[in-house]
Parts: sequence; structure tokens; C-alpha cells
Amino acid sequence: MPSRPEPSGASRRSLLFGALGAGALGAAGIGAAGAGAAHAGPGRAAGRAALNPLYLGTYGQGIIACTYDTATGALTETGGGFGDVTNPDFLALSPAGDVLYSTVGGGPEGGVRAYAIGADGALSALGGVRSTGGAGVTHVSVHPGGGHLLSANYNSGSVAAHVIEADGSVGERTGFVQHSGSGPDPDRQEGPHAHQIVTDPAGGFVYAVDLGTDSVYTYTLDTGGALAPVSEVRAVPGAGPRHMVFHPDGGHAYVANELDSTVTAYAHDAATGGLTRLESWSTLPGGVDPGGNFPAEITISADGAYVYLSNRGHDSVARFAVGGGGATLALQDAVPCGGSWPRHITLSPDGALLFSANERGANIGVFTVAAETGALTASGEPFATASTGCVLPT
Repeated sequence: MPSRPEPSGASRRSLLFGALGAGALGAAGIGAAGAGAAHAGPGRAAGRAALNPLYLGTYGQGIIACTYDTATGALTETGGGFGDVTNPDFLALSPAGDVLYSTVGGGPEGGVRAYAIGADGALSALGGVRSTGGAGVTHVSVHPGGGHLLSANYNSGSVAAHVIEADGSVGERTGFVQHSGSGPDPDRQEGPHAHQIVTDPAGGFVYAVDLGTDSVYTYTLDTGGALAPVSEVRAVPGAGPRHMVFHPDGGHAYVANELDSTVTAYAHDAATGGLTRLESWSTLPGGVDPGGNFPAEITISADGAYVYLSNRGHDSVARFAVGGGGATLALQDAVPCGGSWPRHITLSPDGALLFSANERGANIGVFTVAAETGALTASGEPFATASTGCVLPT
């Protein structure tokens, strides 16, 4: 599989961090962050905060560039309206950290495109928009090898792969698979609705999560970028699987189910790519009516000890402790997300912060993460911004 060469010497990503950390955007321009300000995340000494780039994928307002304080998570906008303003609502970063990839929605076919990240965090287009071959593109990810961009088309229920050129731009579409089938919910599962496409930790197989068919599909991605079906595992009928995350050791995966407010553990065979469905658990505290709640994003701590999931409707971020060698989850709590409709959540690269993209609330909730317990504490007031579908700290 072709891959992009690493920059010689210091990477563009490290140069970017240095420029932002030492430049005019000082800590005084970020503001106070409340009770979480003294928290030093895992592996980072207290008092050594920096300003790192962060990008927001929005609905109708392009890609917004920000910086965040690595100690408090406090955000400052540094530039807005980059790229196509028509729903660049999901973003992915190249392995080298110097290219940003975005969905492009709004037309009869979805698209993907690349942006070079400048030394000041500004974005400039690399090449043009490439069609994903399907409607309603909703997710992109970069294969760990750096040679291909993967995308999922929700409306038409298909997945695609594109080659990534040497300069980081998106090249021709090399793989495409159309899903088929349906589920028991006549309104949401009348046909396939691919919602996510990701790669396992070892880079051996590609996985597509389809809400419409209640399935997770396993594919191989060959060196030419073709996707070949390997296997399929079915969710609980009507669960509506949306997004999944792998345990760092690759032995298990966890799937957020949008339609029944559950999360399901799967055993993962790294040699064959196969998944075996295990137990499911509610994403809500006991006694809470799941009606009107729709889980969205799921992520996991780097040590595999805690899984986090966003509840749209309940408007919370649920924290699960991982047990049973990765096979079980136990709900610890569900804290308010800081806004409305948390479509996406993500951890900072050092695991010390969690950000919640609250789509209907048009803000970003910011939380510090306790190093020992994984507990979340709101850090300052939520950051007011556009209606946002994705938050990507770097």
C-alpha cells in the first residue's frame, strides 16, 4: 500500500505546535477554565500547558480552526470558513499530522477532500473534491498506513476507498461496496445506512458499521485500495449500530447502538477479522426512559480502561469501566455534555481532556479527565460556536 513520506527533520505538525505555543496566542488570550485548570492529564506534568490546534467540522459554516489549552481545554477560534461550507461535518487527520481530510455534503453524491495545515493552523486545499460514489457521506478515516482514505455514505448505504497521493491530496476512488438489506424499524432501517468505516488496531481489516441493516461488515483493503468483503456480524435486531471503537489491544470492540440506547461488546479475532457479538448494556442511568435518546459517538482511553459514549436526547457523556479482559462494560456515570445533542466526542491525544461537539447547542463542552478514575469534570463554560458535527484536537 502506498504511503506518504514523513517530512524530513521536525514534522510539519511539530513546527505548527511550536508556532502556536510560542506565538501571539498566549495563555492570557484563552481565558480561565474553572475547576479543571489545575488538572495535569496522564503523562503530563502540571504547569506545562501548550496551545495545540483543534478543528471543528460544521454544518454550513465550513471548517473552523481553533487552539486549545492542553491543561484546561479552553478554546480560542483562530480562523473560520475553511473549505466547502456545505456540511464538512466529519474530519480526519493524516498519520503525519500535516493534512486534514473532510467530508463534503450537500449534493446528489458525497465527496471528500484534503487540506494542508499551515504553520499558523490555517488550511489550504490540496487538490479537488473526489466523489464517494454515494449519497450522504457521513464519516471519513485514514488507513493507518497513510495510503488510503475511507468513507461511509449514510443515505445510500455504501462505503468507499480513495488513494492518498504523495502530496496528501485525495486521488481516484479505488474501492466501493454497496450494502443491501434492512432492519425491523420501518422508518430508520428501510434500507442500508452505512454510518462509519474504521480500521482495526493492527491495520489488518476494515470495518463498516451499518445502522440500516443492523450489521458490522469486515473487509480487506489490498495494496491497490480495493475493498473485499470478508464477514458480517449482526447486531440485536433493531439496535441500529452507529459507531464502534476497538480496545487498544485489539481483542474486543464496542459498538454504540443509536436506536435502542445500548452499547454492545464484540470479541475480535485479529487473524480473521471476525467479530462475535457478546453482551449489551444500557447507555443510560437506571430509571431513565430511553425514549427520545439516540447514542452517537464512542471512544476509549488509551489504556483501554474506560469507554465514553455520547447520549443525544439525554444530552450526556456516559463513562463505562472496561472489565472481564475487555469483554464487559459497567456504567459508572453520565455527566451533562454542556449543551444539546452531543453528536461527537473525542479525547485529546494525551487523554487528559474530552471534547463534546453539541450539534443543536452550537457549542463544545470541555472536560478534564481524571488520570486514575477516568471521571469527567467540566472545565469552564462551553465554547460557543457553529452547529458542529465533529471536534478534532491534534
